[in-house]
Amino acid sequence: MSADPRLLPDDLRARYRDLLARWVALPSVAAEGRAQDQTAEAVATELRALGLDVAVHATAGAPVVFAERRVPGAPTVLFYNHYDVQPADPVELWTSDPFELAERDGKLFGRGATDDKGQLASRVVALEWLKRRHGGALPVGVVFVVEGEEEVGSPNMGAYVDAHRERLQADACVWEFGGVDAHDRPQLICGLKGIVSIDLTVRTGAYDQHSGLGPVVPNAAWRMAAAVASLRDAEGRALVDGFYDRVRPATDAEAAYVANAPREDDVVAANVGVERFLGGATGAEWHRRLQLEPVINVNGIHSGYGGPGMKTVLPVAAMAKLDVRLVPDQDPHEILGLIRAHLDRHGFGDVASTLAERPEHPSRVDPTHPWVRHAAAALEEAYGTPAVVTVSSGGSGPLHPFADVLGLPVVMIGVGHAQGRAHAPDENVRWVDVERGTYATVRLIERWAGVEPQG
Repeated sequence: MSADPRLLPDDLRARYRDLLARWVALPSVAAEGRAQDQTAEAVATELRALGLDVAVHATAGAPVVFAERRVPGAPTVLFYNHYDVQPADPVELWTSDPFELAERDGKLFGRGATDDKGQLASRVVALEWLKRRHGGALPVGVVFVVEGEEEVGSPNMGAYVDAHRERLQADACVWEFGGVDAHDRPQLICGLKGIVSIDLTVRTGAYDQHSGLGPVVPNAAWRMAAAVASLRDAEGRALVDGFYDRVRPATDAEAAYVANAPREDDVVAANVGVERFLGGATGAEWHRRLQLEPVINVNGIHSGYGGPGMKTVLPVAAMAKLDVRLVPDQDPHEILGLIRAHLDRHGFGDVASTLAERPEHPSRVDPTHPWVRHAAAALEEAYGTPAVVTVSSGGSGPLHPFADVLGLPVVMIGVGHAQGRAHAPDENVRWVDVERGTYATVRLIERWAGVEPQG
């Protein structure tokens, strides 16, 4: 082993790179239905090599890779990951081929390098490292659930968990992502927001009209802009009646973690290029909004002409895409109904609203749970600095079936970093995070099982 026990042995470092290179080369874009069967089989092959019993389960969409190996008398850890990725577009903004792993300046680049193939490769290597540290055998039981539709909202994961509930029984869960924050502090996330995606459409006539008729002919672009603007105020607070009624108050522990979270907004502001956050939020208020508040987002508005020069028309059709990020105990279908009622009440009955994707419920894990405390201690061992416990990510995922249906305590730790560019060109993972994050996973499992390495 290396002098520093946190560093990957050279052969496992090479193993990680080779594994990630082979997986990145498979363009498993869920939105396009590409290479999903092939990638599922590639993942299954590696889990079999770990000595796990593996099955590839068909669903109504992409297959799920299931693997398990129970250890009598030891706890069982469930790993949730996904093998699908976002589209690589715009490809021209990549420095290198998105589906060919590249290495530059201590980073590995490629689509899925951090979300989520790099994370999954870290789990595999962590278990290989564990076996080496414990005489060739895993000290805990292991279950893997690796899906292929996370990037399109995991439409079949809830039904999958319901159908396989008995086989998915475990004592704790490691979620598919994690890493360090904008100040390179190890981050431990305990929850995810829910999401409901909504399409708005409006039509104001039979066909586009000459803009000279603007004084008398309705304009679909103006109509949609007004409808969208009615949903929230200038500082981001929703104006939909009843929107906040079911928001669960933070527990004392959750409120304390948010209030005491170290500042991050300063670095994030510089990274994303904004001078002021909504509501003037900084410090603890920035964390409170990000972790504990729901929000209505506009993902895009499309109408009329957008090409070069001029085309003086009154567009007849307009559409907008929204996502609404939810917190416990908001219900996605109720929120859809509240937005519909808001539009009708404010004179936008002509603006149609439809559910764009299957929604996901919000979920949070108790940050005082022993599993979370073990994860925080493991991260501190790996990074040499205390972990930042985050009550909830601002993002979403299928946490609800695992945390609330299966009742598992869940921690989100991993090998990502704040500038990993997930979903964007030049997605990357840093070697320093691969080493520290993989070691943290190893130590979490050892601490949970109450074992220390042999020899």
